[in-house]
Amino acid sequence: MMSDLSATDRDVSRETSERLSALEGLLRKWNPAVNLVSKESLKDARTRHIVDSQQLYTLAPRDFHRWVDLGSGGGFPGLVVAILAAEQNPEAEVILVESDQRKAAFLQQAARALGVKATVHAERIETLSPMKADVLSARALAALPALCRFAERHLEPGGVAIFPKGANHQAEIAEAQQSHDFSVSVLPSVTDKDAAILVLKKIKAR
Repeated sequence: MMSDLSATDRDVSRETSERLSALEGLLRKWNPAVNLVSKESLKDARTRHIVDSQQLYTLAPRDFHRWVDLGSGGGFPGLVVAILAAEQNPEAEVILVESDQRKAAFLQQAARALGVKATVHAERIETLSPMKADVLSARALAALPALCRFAERHLEPGGVAIFPKGANHQAEIAEAQQSHDFSVSVLPSVTDKDAAILVLKKIKAR
């Protein structure tokens, strides 16, 4: 894992690397009170959460205008996206959706502390007004059929959805294809040999 981390860190500026480290510090500070991520995963937070989120950014169009992260939780990938966009795509809009009020409060305070642009919506995904995202992400939120329904509502027709998934990703794809048509690229995860990143386009209910 360390080789992946080192390679990822070389791709960003010192300021961005410092912000990512600051995010890890905020996560460790807040987690005992708010339970942002599992205690076990906190032991290797840099790889499990930060590098795992960074890889999603590399799969998105470089010139995206609005990235919407559903169920942002502890800020993964949403806050990581906001940090990377501050350097690489500063005009972009990053929106984090998190219905848990305490987690949403963390996201707002963390964005301010990190000095990055991120709008937080403390609302349920199902009732949120359509977000018109050209990039949509969700990490450890729901099964793929539900994510496709969310994408129908919040993703622009020409947009791309990026969903990291675990070892059962092929079964989730097959299940989602029962209710939706879409094109999908299955890419290997740099942080988990059994996991994959699903990049979906042209999502439409059957």
